[in-house]
Amino acid sequence: MFLRSDASSEPQEDPVAVRWAGDRGSSTARGRRRAVWLALTPLLAGPLAACSGSGDSIATPHTIDAGRLVHTSAGADADPGKPFTVTAQGGTVTDVTLSGPDGKQVAGALDPDGHGWHSTAPLLPATHYRARIAAADRRGGRGQTTAEFTTKAADITLTVALGPDLGRDTYGVGEPLTAELSEPITDPAYRQRVEQALTVTSMPAVTGAWYWVDAKNLHFRPKDYWPTGAKVKLGWAGQGTAIDDHGMYGGPATGVAFTVGDRVEAVVDAASDQLTFKRNGQVVSTMPVTTGKPGFDTRNGIKVVLGQERSVQMKSETIGIAEGSSEAYDLHVEWATRVTWSGEYVHAAPWSVGSQGVANVSHGCTGMSTENAKWFYENTRVGDIVQVVNSKGHQMEPFGNGFGDWNLSWDDWLKGSALGKPVSTDAPPAAAQAAATLKPQF
Repeated sequence: MFLRSDASSEPQEDPVAVRWAGDRGSSTARGRRRAVWLALTPLLAGPLAACSGSGDSIATPHTIDAGRLVHTSAGADADPGKPFTVTAQGGTVTDVTLSGPDGKQVAGALDPDGHGWHSTAPLLPATHYRARIAAADRRGGRGQTTAEFTTKAADITLTVALGPDLGRDTYGVGEPLTAELSEPITDPAYRQRVEQALTVTSMPAVTGAWYWVDAKNLHFRPKDYWPTGAKVKLGWAGQGTAIDDHGMYGGPATGVAFTVGDRVEAVVDAASDQLTFKRNGQVVSTMPVTTGKPGFDTRNGIKVVLGQERSVQMKSETIGIAEGSSEAYDLHVEWATRVTWSGEYVHAAPWSVGSQGVANVSHGCTGMSTENAKWFYENTRVGDIVQVVNSKGHQMEPFGNGFGDWNLSWDDWLKGSALGKPVSTDAPPAAAQAAATLKPQF
């Protein structure tokens, strides 16, 4: 018995199929398709059809219109704070490549069931993206499609200025890290996002934490001073990250890096009028000094060297002493090492050499001979420690008048962190770093 194989007897193609693999409309392809139909017809018509199984079980490779199979979340003015997603109805997503305008790929992951894909790295506001999507249907067909979208612009962009920013390669062991925000952040949950986007690494690693000085300023310090020789890096990796739920996104990435110098500590004893200079735990020099007299007592506590000036003009008006007062002064001072913004220095005071080591006669600064002040100036750097003990003055302010960060106990310091816990400055593996710091992977 012979069966006809004219066009009217051919089965209809799968609605998802566009063409058979290799089909270009050639007579060879048409003949191959008829051959398959002829081979199947006896099985469907004969008495053994029930034993042969369904024809759907035969997965025949073919090309599909993937654009009809998959759907994406991207539309006009896509929200950069939400992931880009791809879902397949009646099939699976096999691969997605999402790229920004510079061609770099955005990290993403397939759903466990294979029916979807989502980006895992933040998208940037006001940025055009292109996705190449590969999908497969349930009959073994495969195809590709593309999707393009542009994210909407941020309502507010949060930029961050990082410090230290004096352009030096080396700082002392007491130098804190700073982050100044362009916008105030008060919500605890949003502050956590900011802290997570501030990356601190060092070699060797230390335990440290951020402290919110106010709504726009954060300081980071280790539990103890930085180790001598440590390599420290601070970065803002929040570019494109949603900072709040009201349209604020992180601005451009930035960073600073420096090396930690020797552990230099100068201890000024206001009772004995002696300054003990230590380097890496060893006493290098002891020299006579004078500190603040009654009414102008030098602040107690730990201070950090803020800067050094070869010469500076000191005027009493800057500390609230009116011109014409018996306490007024206008002095040219040399070899001045600054420790507070309000004007406290360690400097040369040749006019008080007779009192140095004997009495406290200054207006709050630590004075010494010109020779000693020059030596001190040349042997210290920004970030070194100057600690005053046994003075009748008040305690150094933790913030606002320099770096008094080290006067807070570690427990009190942790209370100022939105995360509420210490962090390690050990550099995380590259694969985990993106998730840990919310760093865009473009």
